[in-house]
Amino acid sequence: MDLQLVGKRAFISGSTQGIGYAIAEALLAEGATVTVNGRDAARVSAAVERLRSAVPGGEVFGLAADLSMPDEVTRLLESLDDVDILVNNVGLFGLAEFESVSDAEWARYFDVNVMSGVRLSRRLLGAMRERGWGRIVFISSESGVNVPGDMVHYGVTKAAMVALGNGLAKLTRGTGVTVNTVLGGPTFSDGVAAAVAAVAGAQSVSSDAMKQAIIGQNHTTLLERFIDPAEVANLVAYIASPRASATNGAALRADGGVLTAML
Repeated sequence: MDLQLVGKRAFISGSTQGIGYAIAEALLAEGATVTVNGRDAARVSAAVERLRSAVPGGEVFGLAADLSMPDEVTRLLESLDDVDILVNNVGLFGLAEFESVSDAEWARYFDVNVMSGVRLSRRLLGAMRERGWGRIVFISSESGVNVPGDMVHYGVTKAAMVALGNGLAKLTRGTGVTVNTVLGGPTFSDGVAAAVAAVAGAQSVSSDAMKQAIIGQNHTTLLERFIDPAEVANLVAYIASPRASATNGAALRADGGVLTAML
């Protein structure tokens, strides 16, 4: 299926690795002009080179900025051309006992996971509406629906992303702009792979064995395996395309069947 993305301009926050990088690659392969982002300039440059190798002839750029900081967002937007597709992917993830998470840590999670999307959307949504077409996609998590007890702070911010996307969609009434949220499930991103390898090394078992043991603890996943970042990216590419014109204000699952109840 031609997703009709040739000539569309996309910005993906937090896209030097993992799901964000996979989304950048998927959009680039469909003909979109892509700008990737991360906090570290060297890693942004490396991601751009990887994408150019993966999709020869693709038009890809990079902008380094810490999106938890309003001044950095302003600086980034001043360097960014018009955006047709905004993917709010950047996010923090971590396990912690509820009682141990300080106010400062709660604020840090909100700044990265929620306020980055607020600040980018606030600056870009209006221009999309004026042009009559645009896509905003939030990358949330099944943890925003079924909040885990060992990372309440993370789950609450992911729930806030769903609410933010739903509210912004109401501002697009009668336009060609849509705002949707994708709920990811247990995904074998670069960060998860590194964590699995570290635990496997500490327990003197193979990474593959540890990977299977970890996902085996999640009895609700219908896939019975980790999700590949490209599988999440495939859904995002569709939602970001003109083909998804009738989908707006939705929370769409790419969770591998972890959320087994109706939503």
